[in-house]
Amino acid sequence: MAAIMAPPASESREDLIANGIAIAHALASPGFPASEDEIRAQREQLVDWAPYDQAGLTRQMAARIAAPPRNDRLGALKIPALVIHGADDPLILAAHGKDTAASIPGAKLLIVPGMAHDFRESLVPVYLEAIGDFVASVEGRAFT
Repeated sequence: MAAIMAPPASESREDLIANGIAIAHALASPGFPASEDEIRAQREQLVDWAPYDQAGLTRQMAARIAAPPRNDRLGALKIPALVIHGADDPLILAAHGKDTAASIPGAKLLIVPGMAHDFRESLVPVYLEAIGDFVASVEGRAFT
């Protein structure tokens, strides 16, 4: 949390990128490493596309902390659901992914060892296989 909430040294492009790289390292998947070039390119793109807003980040964290549980609402879902969560996520622990899946009737749960709170190119095959298998398992099933 400290890495995410640490403000950049300034709002210059390079300081925003450096701050983003530090955050990326804090949230990195140990089993799915990204190259420094991949991390930097992703952070450059983010800085160029989205303005920096420390107040917005603070509001987002406050909302996450203050939000009431959604288990009852999840329990009302009547659709196939797949919950994919990283076993090594330091921000939102795997127990939360398990709780989400347990709250959705019939949900499938995939806890991915070595995955944390990032999305790297090396994770694409994991997602494609999991989602493809899930879609294949529910294809043709009637929904009510």
